[in-house]
Amino acid sequence: MIIPFFVLPFFILTTSITDHSINDVRMLYIKSSTDERSCEKLIALLQTYDENNNSLLAGYKACATMMRANFKINPFVKLFNFSAGKNLLENCIEADPENIELRFLRLAVQNNVPEFLNYRNSIPDDKQLLLNSISTITDLQLKSIITTFLKNCNLLTQSEKQNLIK
Repeated sequence: MIIPFFVLPFFILTTSITDHSINDVRMLYIKSSTDERSCEKLIALLQTYDENNNSLLAGYKACATMMRANFKINPFVKLFNFSAGKNLLENCIEADPENIELRFLRLAVQNNVPEFLNYRNSIPDDKQLLLNSISTITDLQLKSIITTFLKNCNLLTQSEKQNLIK
């Protein structure tokens, strides 16, 4: 079968996105925090997703967009990227408020953003949802990522950290 040349780029673009599992997206997301190329790759990979067609993948795109600000020098560009990512993440959570992974992403972001950005208001609710839900997570990779984050962040009391180990 011969595929017309104008169909091929579309075919390559759509298959490259669907070939990546959520596990691959998670690993690329983790790399994105310190590597600008990974951050840009993740944003490009997830460009077609929004809160309407896949809130989870759009949530990762939103967080990568906020992380992109770390690699920019111009403060206006930094703020633009942060605001765009923040708005998308909030839309994703509004579309799927019980999604544990989205709530984890927001907690991780809010825990790490500077206070002057005034984006820390959901920390108590997200933290409580994660603590209440961690035992129900069946995806072992996700459970490990969330547990590791919670053990190492400064948001939990010592007794909350002890309960994570059980």
